[in-house]
Amino acid sequence: MKSVTRSLRILEAVAQHQPVTVGELTKIFGLPKSTVQRTLVTLAEAGWLRASRKDTTRWEIGARVLAVRPAALQGSSLFAAARDPMVQLRDKVNETIHLSVPDALQCMVVVDRVDCDHPVRTFHAIGDTSPLHATATGRAVLAHLPKQDIEELITQGLERYSETTPADPEELRAELRRIRTDGYAVNRNQWRPGVCAIAAPILDENGTPLATVAISMPDSRYDADELPEWGRLVADTAAEITGRRLGT
Repeated sequence: MKSVTRSLRILEAVAQHQPVTVGELTKIFGLPKSTVQRTLVTLAEAGWLRASRKDTTRWEIGARVLAVRPAALQGSSLFAAARDPMVQLRDKVNETIHLSVPDALQCMVVVDRVDCDHPVRTFHAIGDTSPLHATATGRAVLAHLPKQDIEELITQGLERYSETTPADPEELRAELRRIRTDGYAVNRNQWRPGVCAIAAPILDENGTPLATVAISMPDSRYDADELPEWGRLVADTAAEITGRRLGT
């Protein structure tokens, strides 16, 4: 079972850092180079990984992973409920729309995207991860989690990614209170430089956040005067997805 766990961890690391070399993975895991290489070859033979076409010394996600993700989501009530509202939101604001889900308190994971037609736009690949406290999608989830979960995340430490990342516990708690009041979360350069987002939670029947929908844009198109309208639109979209999923 240790070898299976190791293989899955290496697969996840390739997805996060691709295209990545054997040496880089060796440093991440502290494993012998031969062990990492053997695992990569095994995963490649099964179709989960492949050598990069641009640099064959680097590894990236293979076709099997890309095929499994849509197949899994297409049958889910979340994916089916979210797709049309996401397209409609994109058409209203002409910015990229993301659907993300939480992986416990570890991170947010992008599971779907609807692109805008601007030549300059934000881009997050399906499967990209991001920290909860530093992003609009993550804080939209955190704001609706039990207090003990929020405090557990704070205890783990709040890494600062930019000067505006809410890395102070009191600052984060205050921001989560604001999100609960306003119905949406805002990220302006707090995770990635030049990237902004407005996100709202998609809830289950018990009020637990299952996912978030977000408008994402370059900082050059962020307009504070438009924020209330963007916030209303993304909150309305999240509520529509929630209703569709619950059949209400």
